Amino acid sequence: MMRIVLFLATNLAVVLVASITLRLLGVESYLTGTGLNLTSLLIFCFVFGMAGSLVSLLLSKKMAKWSTKAQIIERPSNANEQWLHDTVAELARDANIKMPEVGVFPAQQPNAFATGWNKNDSLVCVSAGLLNQMRPEEVRAVLAHEIAHVANGDMVTLALIQGVLNTFVMFFARIAAQLIDSFLRRDDGGGLGFMGYFGVVIALEIVFGLIASIIVAAFSRWREYRADAGGARLAGSGAMINALARLKASQEMPNQMPDSLTAFGIAGGKSRKIMEQLFASHPPLDDRISALKKAAYQQ
Repeated sequence: MMRIVLFLATNLAVVLVASITLRLLGVESYLTGTGLNLTSLLIFCFVFGMAGSLVSLLLSKKMAKWSTKAQIIERPSNANEQWLHDTVAELARDANIKMPEVGVFPAQQPNAFATGWNKNDSLVCVSAGLLNQMRPEEVRAVLAHEIAHVANGDMVTLALIQGVLNTFVMFFARIAAQLIDSFLRRDDGGGLGFMGYFGVVIALEIVFGLIASIIVAAFSRWREYRADAGGARLAGSGAMINALARLKASQEMPNQMPDSLTAFGIAGGKSRKIMEQLFASHPPLDDRISALKKAAYQQ
């Protein structure tokens, strides 16, 4: 029930923000009697395309805590929590960012994620399985990887890229639908009609959205290599390589990360088929390990 409430609340917030913004900008309807008002259409698509990404970004910490049932360490209650808290504080200081919130979520698969709307208001969480199955230096390397994500501003950049792509998906879907409608009107004068037009728009948005997802996934894979390199600088190349190797050994375990956070976790799933590789948010761990070894060799 809570999931439905949060979903509806998020979408309501998006609609309200978009509607208010459109009214303030004085944007008229992009559909006119003679076709499309491209300026109004572009503004319309930009507002709605960016709104969802930005609202999701602003709510990312709360949603992550709720969806993973993470326990936030506000005051460490034992030696392990104290070590985890102090290690994150040390890495954050070395990366020149504000101390993130630190949490542990109840999953047996070793994993971790970072999220937050800016580098000085972030959240770093690790799974209970990661703490139990990895050596301290490997845990520290995983934390360094997540801190590197935060320091690089990856969450904000990913949201902006998604918002821009949403804009173009909506924009070109409507232009293509209008061209189809105009072509049909020329042949029989009937056109698509109101419902037909929006049916075509939805179908085109699905197709263009899949293409956009490939672009977002490619950026996500690139930022994993960059975060690995940042983690190696903060925690050492050897520790980062060993941590990724340990994560590879645990890939047969069920993934217990929520779908909405998969792109933010350090361990991605296996992607053997070509189509799976195109949509994968993470490069294969073997490739990430090879990249770190190559970089360490060249130093």
